[in-house]
Amino acid sequence: MAPPEVPTGTGPGRIVVAVYAVLALAATGRSILQITSYFERAPLAYVLSALAALIYLVATLALAKGGQSGARVATWAILVEAAGVLTVGTLSFVAPDLFPDKTLWSHYGSGYGYLPLVLPFVGLWWIHRARRAGGEQTPGR
Repeated sequence: MAPPEVPTGTGPGRIVVAVYAVLALAATGRSILQITSYFERAPLAYVLSALAALIYLVATLALAKGGQSGARVATWAILVEAAGVLTVGTLSFVAPDLFPDKTLWSHYGSGYGYLPLVLPFVGLWWIHRARRAGGEQTPGR
């Protein structure tokens, strides 16, 4: 018997995928500009911007793919994303010298309307909901 389908990229999930795709493009563009033009100003911040872009890209593709493996990869990417935005967001306040220029995750994504802070939790909620809709049993149920 095949494992149940996890429809993460269908229905309302298309909006989640689209938002991830937009942030992937925004982070990619910003990191390329920062790395090629101002790298010496804040190398750690700009490398983390590029890492954020990669994480958003992986989450976008995995959510769009769906299925068991897509949901699993998306979950891990989104957990890394959540840890990144919380860590960088906190560091940008307590050690502002590490982040002299804004990045996607600095100040918890304030330059992007705090979307980077909220999105990982929306993404994890959506994966959980899609798993239940696809018939996968959640532990403890």
